[in-house]
Amino acid sequence: MDRVAMKIGIAGIGAVGSAVAQALDRGDIPGCKLTAISARSAERAAEFNVFLSNRAPNVPLQDMAEECDMVLEALPPSMFDAVAVPTLKAGKILVAMSGSQLLGRDDLIELSRRSGGRIVIPSGAMLGLDAIKAAAVGMIHEVKIVTRKPPSSLVGAPYIVRSGLKLDKLDEALCILKGTVREIAKEFPANVNVAAAVSLAGVGPERTKMEIWADPSLQLNTHTVSVRSDSSDFSMSIQNRPSHENPATGRITSQSVIAYLRQLHAGLRIGT
Repeated sequence: MDRVAMKIGIAGIGAVGSAVAQALDRGDIPGCKLTAISARSAERAAEFNVFLSNRAPNVPLQDMAEECDMVLEALPPSMFDAVAVPTLKAGKILVAMSGSQLLGRDDLIELSRRSGGRIVIPSGAMLGLDAIKAAAVGMIHEVKIVTRKPPSSLVGAPYIVRSGLKLDKLDEALCILKGTVREIAKEFPANVNVAAAVSLAGVGPERTKMEIWADPSLQLNTHTVSVRSDSSDFSMSIQNRPSHENPATGRITSQSVIAYLRQLHAGLRIGT
């Protein structure tokens, strides 16, 4: 018997949302279909629908859960609750790209438990979350994240502007901020989704250490994670190539969502 396709909604059609929506539209994700999008305006939705073979209706954020089984949140951090709360209240699956917005949000986790909903954070631009989750079954002693970015990708960040830091003429790497993931997420909410995922998979945002560097020698964002635990010590580093739609978003981010959706109905599933 054919399985009924899971209805997917895309909240936000920027670099991540548009790539996933087009993959769904092409039929690249068996068992799933694009049911709705939520764009910033009717005009933007109409522009985007030109690239789809099957037009996707533009639905308000608060109504997406009524139309869909699963909603991909790919929005600016400030808009996260507008789709997260109604999706979880409806007992649906929220695929959250704004992982930083889940730090300290026990209310959303409790809401998902009460309603039967679920929150999923894809791997996004970070590798090795499986290893961190496995290490967390035992005892993790330390997790440290070092994020290095080209200065141009940090210039407009509110913390940089407020601090008066001049990054355009750096001739050597500069540590912008160091602390816990919880502390840094307050200052760089749009830049720590990778760190949020690592902290939630491991020892939490209060115990996960982080540094953000502006490095003029780099052209690509680089994330390095080091873990010490009773089962293993390991480190991982990744340089993410930018997406075509938005240089600030890594190409692998949307690909990780597509990989997650593909495994929902796969006969063989790899990894934890």
